[in-house]
Amino acid sequence: MSDRQGFRPDHWVQNLLLRGLIGGLLLLPYRLRVPLCGKLMAFVIAPVAGWRRRIRDNLALVRPDLPAAEVRRLMRAVPDNMGRSVIEAYSGPEFLARARGWEPRGPGIAALEAAHAENRPVIFVTAHFGNYDAARAVLRARGHQVGGLYKPMTNRYFNAHYVRAMAAIGEPVFPRGRRGLAGMVRFLREGGKLGMLIDQHQYRGAPLTFFGHEAMTALSAAEMALKYGALLIPAYGIRQPDGLGFEVIFEAPIKPASPEAMTQALNDSLEARVREHMDQWFWIHRRWRGRGPQRDGAAPAP
Repeated sequence: MSDRQGFRPDHWVQNLLLRGLIGGLLLLPYRLRVPLCGKLMAFVIAPVAGWRRRIRDNLALVRPDLPAAEVRRLMRAVPDNMGRSVIEAYSGPEFLARARGWEPRGPGIAALEAAHAENRPVIFVTAHFGNYDAARAVLRARGHQVGGLYKPMTNRYFNAHYVRAMAAIGEPVFPRGRRGLAGMVRFLREGGKLGMLIDQHQYRGAPLTFFGHEAMTALSAAEMALKYGALLIPAYGIRQPDGLGFEVIFEAPIKPASPEAMTQALNDSLEARVREHMDQWFWIHRRWRGRGPQRDGAAPAP
């Protein structure tokens, strides 16, 4: 780490604890470590971090019709899925081995193969839903190189090894911002395939809708698809009842239109998936920042 970035003892200690926890879990068999990490996230980390309150407040804003018992279930189930996703990211070789047995489906597969034959770039758009690495893992298992765009974490100590874990599932990976832009553009121009997530609040985004409420959304995926002639395909890895397997779905490509219209179509696609699997979206994010009960001072989400 550069001295110019400054030493953050709190971040260093936080990273040390997390690395120790992850390292300990990796000593366990895969079938034990994944559900155990889910339980630790649901019953230890989430209450301390304020995530249960965040989940409840988000649901109160956009799904006030949910019964109280279902809200309580989601306050436990959402961080459980998050914990499973985290340790799956650090279980790269085993995660990839399992991905070979997940048969993808959806109309986007044929579109992908046609684009691949033409050396046409493809942008897969997914979200913090199920496990967003599942689609990349399935594609890599079938011989496709799929890069990833990520938002660097505030804790740079943790970010360094998390990026390595992402790269183990699929390379190259590009940090959001100027540093990663040049490499990402070159990769797309050469016919590359890129995965992006667009389901977090973006201050400079467009005021689109998600679950019937205004949600500032980045237009970058649609803008790049239009600029570089890339297919824009919604992709999802939906966790199955066993808690370990995934149904990987590639939807039909979004038709070219204005960036706003294309991105709204992506929001609508995600909303439909979330409504089917309410416990698999990361409801801890301040997606509708500044609206309703999200004005509270709950601990910041990663």
